[in-house]
Amino acid sequence: MSMREAVIVGAVRTPVGKQGGSLSAWHPADLLGHTLRHLVDRTGIDPTLIDDVIAGCVLQHDQQSSNIGRHAVLSAGLPESVPAVTVDRQCGSGQQAVNFAAQGIMAGTYDLAIACGVESMSQVSMPPAFRPGSPLGPQYGPLELARYDGGLMAQGPSSELMNERFGLTREALDEFSIRSHERALAATREGRFADQLVPITSDPHDPSGPTIDSDEGIRASLDPDKIASLKTVFATDGRTTAANSSQISDGAAALLLADRTFAETHGLTPRARFRSLSVAAADPIIQFTAVLDATHKALKRSGLTVDDIDRFEVNEAFAGVPLIFQREFGVPDDKLNVNGGSVAIGHPLGSTGARMLTDLLHELECSTTRLGLQTICEAHGTANTTIIERI
Repeated sequence: MSMREAVIVGAVRTPVGKQGGSLSAWHPADLLGHTLRHLVDRTGIDPTLIDDVIAGCVLQHDQQSSNIGRHAVLSAGLPESVPAVTVDRQCGSGQQAVNFAAQGIMAGTYDLAIACGVESMSQVSMPPAFRPGSPLGPQYGPLELARYDGGLMAQGPSSELMNERFGLTREALDEFSIRSHERALAATREGRFADQLVPITSDPHDPSGPTIDSDEGIRASLDPDKIASLKTVFATDGRTTAANSSQISDGAAALLLADRTFAETHGLTPRARFRSLSVAAADPIIQFTAVLDATHKALKRSGLTVDDIDRFEVNEAFAGVPLIFQREFGVPDDKLNVNGGSVAIGHPLGSTGARMLTDLLHELECSTTRLGLQTICEAHGTANTTIIERI
């Protein structure tokens, strides 16, 4: 069987809401379901043709338990015949959902699939292990703990190891974070996010209410002196603060993928194709360096170089991650996170990968550039990289 070409034919997302903010009343299954419904309606596809829905979600307990992807399909009013599965690759779950869907299409298992992600960090709280000073959670088995002799830790403390190893200064982290807000604000004011946003109200029971039309975490004005005065979170002599870390948020995003021939036969317009998909793993103590390995792997497999890439999206879990990426690959400022990132927009864990790819696709179209690369660091030392080419 010859390899088929997977293409993106639709991509939408909700605005990203602050924890306890504009989207906090939405049940996460309904939040994702609302997004799926709009994706299907915008593309005009017959939903009975959807072979699978792959959903990324990290905090899979309480309202997000028991295969939230399937609950979202039913919340969306899609046919009961549409299956769904939920995946967890931590912060890269939404991106991994896309990669799995693309791989299924390339392999001939799917003709049409939705890749998506959701996280309501308002309704489903992070476990105590994510909080400063808390012990590790029960997911760490005795053999793993023994292997690393007590060195394992949550991502927050690991960010300080990254800062130290790569010589990242507090000033550099804060400056990058301010830039993230400035770029996201400019993108919002210039309407660069407008076409990808689904209409949504803060009250899920009142569709006639005021529509939320922008990401809630973006700050219109920032005081550099105030940012510089913030206390560090994970170490008294550290550099990571609330200002140079991603925001706790709510949101959902979804992309419709298809085999290129199937898309053209069914009146769908291919917007981008996949040039490379990779996943890598590295040190689970420092946790963030696998973005470098995954990107080297993706570039090698695609036959592309860094100079070929027009836009880079590196998740801003902490400001240091895109900074170490930029140092490793020599990426110019005007190609890296050009519309801001998770420091400003927010980081609803399971949806961020799908949100970033939606943003990247629209940015390639708005700027009429060709190649985009996205990478996300993930807890315990893994990372995904995806390279797409605008058609």
